[in-house]
Amino acid sequence: MDRREFIAASAGVAIAAGLSSCRFPAAPKTKAGGGRMTLSFRPYELTLAHTFTVSSYSRKTTPGVQVEIEWEGLTGHGEASMPPYLGHTVESVCAFLSKVDLGRFESPFLLEDIMAYLDDLSDGDSPAKAAVDIALHDLVGQTLGVPLYKMWGYNPAKAGPTSFTIGIDTPEVVREKTRECAGLYKVLKVKVGLDTDEQMIRTIREITDLPLVVDANQGWKDRAKALDVIFWLKEQGVQLVEQPLAKERLDDTAWITERSPLPIIADEAVQRLRDIPALKGAYSGINIKLMKSAGLLEARKMIAYARAEGMKVMVGCMTETSCACTAAAHLAPAADFCDIDGNLLITNDLYKGMIVRDGLMVLPEGPGLGLKNV
Repeated sequence: MDRREFIAASAGVAIAAGLSSCRFPAAPKTKAGGGRMTLSFRPYELTLAHTFTVSSYSRKTTPGVQVEIEWEGLTGHGEASMPPYLGHTVESVCAFLSKVDLGRFESPFLLEDIMAYLDDLSDGDSPAKAAVDIALHDLVGQTLGVPLYKMWGYNPAKAGPTSFTIGIDTPEVVREKTRECAGLYKVLKVKVGLDTDEQMIRTIREITDLPLVVDANQGWKDRAKALDVIFWLKEQGVQLVEQPLAKERLDDTAWITERSPLPIIADEAVQRLRDIPALKGAYSGINIKLMKSAGLLEARKMIAYARAEGMKVMVGCMTETSCACTAAAHLAPAADFCDIDGNLLITNDLYKGMIVRDGLMVLPEGPGLGLKNV
């Protein structure tokens, strides 16, 4: 048994108790760290198929950073995505990654120690930390020779459907988007939060009667009016509501949640594990996104904590390639709802990973993330 096999066998026992290698297209990379593990990274801008509009902004592209960690002849892949509202930039992510020295750690199996070290480097920078975390998990799974869901004991058949997002737009564009996706998905997610909410829903209902979820992105201002809208949304076949009010308005959100006929899910109001205790009673559940949680390690802790508190769990994503979206999809069997469609909204994906077949997520069978080059 060589050194890597010994480490894999030993770590596999610990991970089970607690817890296709691909190449980037040729492009300049920046390397950080040295020794046992080597970290490299490069910017990569994602291009959306349609202009994406929510209650507070519109965008056609999303900046990102692609990450590789090399160890013992294997390469793990990770990704940082920076949508505008989180305040991160390519420059801030690269600056953080430049400080990371993975050479001080013997192997990627030391996930707890490595992520604690990253948190010691800064209190924020969650997307950059998520990129490292995802790549480390990819390495661990590749070394063990199993996909992440199998490493965690999840049943891939329970991954279930993912919603597909329709952003705020004109009725003509909304009809076009709905026609494009209505026959491919079992649930649609609708962005709301402006004066056009009713028009958005009625326009979609002209095309399909699929179940809907809605995300107000903190756009509603009056709690009583928001509650009235929620009762109307239930009549329209909506299953849940994300972030109806500004994240600071916990008391008003709790007032809505107590009276709402639909689950109220925290999105902007929750980023990491430490945020959840304050949300109990104010929300029915939480939306976990790897770019907020700093990766898979903490995301699984958030799932466990939310379950212990009787809260529902939603797993979401940002605009991401199939790298980060597939990482999130490995968590899908442990969730009540999933909105993992960021890779489906872009035109320049780098990988093939999780796919959607007959409206259901199909997880890759390869080790680690199970990614393949496009």
